[in-house]
Amino acid sequence: MSRSDGGRHDRSTGESAAARWVLLERAVEAIGTALDEHVTCEELADFLRRYLCDAATVELMVGPADAGPPRVAAVRVVLDPGGLLERHDRDTQPSVEAMDEGQPIVLSGGPPYAVTVPLIHQGRLYGTALALRARLPFTHDDVAVVHFAARLAAVHVGHARTYAEVRDTAMNLQRALLAEPGRPHPNLDLATRYLPSGGGVLVGGDWYETVRLHYGRTLLVIGDVMGHGLDAAVDMNAYRSMLRYIASTDLPPHRVLRQLDTAVADDGGRRPATCLLARIDPARGAVALASAGHLPPAVFAADGTGELVSVPVGPPLGTGLGGYEMSTRRLAPGETLLMFTDGLVERRGEDIDDSLARLTGLHPAPGGTVQELLGDVLERLDAWHAEDDVAALAVRTRHRPGLHLAGPPL
Repeated sequence: MSRSDGGRHDRSTGESAAARWVLLERAVEAIGTALDEHVTCEELADFLRRYLCDAATVELMVGPADAGPPRVAAVRVVLDPGGLLERHDRDTQPSVEAMDEGQPIVLSGGPPYAVTVPLIHQGRLYGTALALRARLPFTHDDVAVVHFAARLAAVHVGHARTYAEVRDTAMNLQRALLAEPGRPHPNLDLATRYLPSGGGVLVGGDWYETVRLHYGRTLLVIGDVMGHGLDAAVDMNAYRSMLRYIASTDLPPHRVLRQLDTAVADDGGRRPATCLLARIDPARGAVALASAGHLPPAVFAADGTGELVSVPVGPPLGTGLGGYEMSTRRLAPGETLLMFTDGLVERRGEDIDDSLARLTGLHPAPGGTVQELLGDVLERLDAWHAEDDVAALAVRTRHRPGLHLAGPPL
């Protein structure tokens, strides 16, 4: 088996086969370590350069080869410390049509020596790999290993593109299901944010909603369906639809949770979910809260100091146990109510009380808008790298001249 250092020894057929199997095993270990087509191509070029040639290049095509003339992708992996590729006549490379059968092609008989192999998997051409040597020609075993490595890379490129397609579909579905919440009354400033977790399936069960009520009041909702994946997303949408219908009857928050719990339990096919409701009455400067197994909200004063709001916690929705209670709290002008799912604060191996204390101790800069405060909290808690999905909703009452008490008390 020839190597890029130029050393070459006569071997028996058995020795040659053994050496080839060693390289094949190294290719399996070195190529395809990540679901990223660019990383895979870099690994292929590095493997070829390290074990089989003096220079290597890998190029990806944009779109399938049967969709018209192929275009080279923006990324082009080249490992060529000695400028060997520049001395090689690239015009001698075969056309895409000439490589449809997926076999390696030896391009030149004199230095530099070259072998090109298409990256083909299940009949789809993803690109080409080119290996060059300055002095020694490629042996039959060398060509076989180049061919194997290229086919292996093609398999992983195919997996990476399939994963990317699934990821895009999941994100589009999440955006469709997690539509913008309903418009609150104009007497509230509202900011919302949803951040999918960095790894794994992107579709989950975190959600938020706002429902406009009579007399200038608004019901704020945040919830988290247990689990991940499409099933959790579908259940999340069902919870959201039922919540909108029940909330339109203008019941107190704890009774909304009671009816929602009963409806979900009677359905029998939904996953349990946590949920926090906050009905804000800006005219009275008060908020009524009820929780179904959800983390409490935080309130940040105008000077940036924060505190958790004490809320009686009932069982998660879907159990049919009921037992929800309501608490009320003053919401002074300039105070910001922050509702969130556990992905914002929870950290592996950390007590939840410590996690919540870190949130209330952030002390956001005074004088910022609701959007700025929410962005500051997400940034300082590194929510973009959270292990779970993050949904957050921040609200602040807005002073409106002529706003006066009306309607029933909280």
